[in-house]
Amino acid sequence: MNDPIGDMLTRIRNASLRGKSTVMTPASKLRAWVLDVLAEEGYIRSYEKVTDERGHPALEISLKYHDGTPVIRELKRISKPGRRVYMGVEDLPQVRNGLGVSIISTSKGVMSDANARAANVGGEVLCTVF
Repeated sequence: MNDPIGDMLTRIRNASLRGKSTVMTPASKLRAWVLDVLAEEGYIRSYEKVTDERGHPALEISLKYHDGTPVIRELKRISKPGRRVYMGVEDLPQVRNGLGVSIISTSKGVMSDANARAANVGGEVLCTVF
């Protein structure tokens, strides 16, 4: 697998479109950090570390719905393995005029765009969520 974050985002997108309550993805620290930001911003209920049927560590993500529609309307990967996208703090994108969230990997950890502006750090723009 070349793009583990892109794979996780695609699994979340597909499961929410199908109306699933949970989705499994292989475990890694970066994926867990991205899920921390999604949970903190209220786009997913929670996640927990489990082991899959083959004994490998995995993350079980509980998706969030409001009146039967998924809370996550749009989930887009920005920085890809073939083209990394780095931005300074003054250039960080606002998703839908601040209604959405950009997830940034900074030197101070993975955080939302609002937290990165508050900490005055830029970094790699991983994805946008609306």
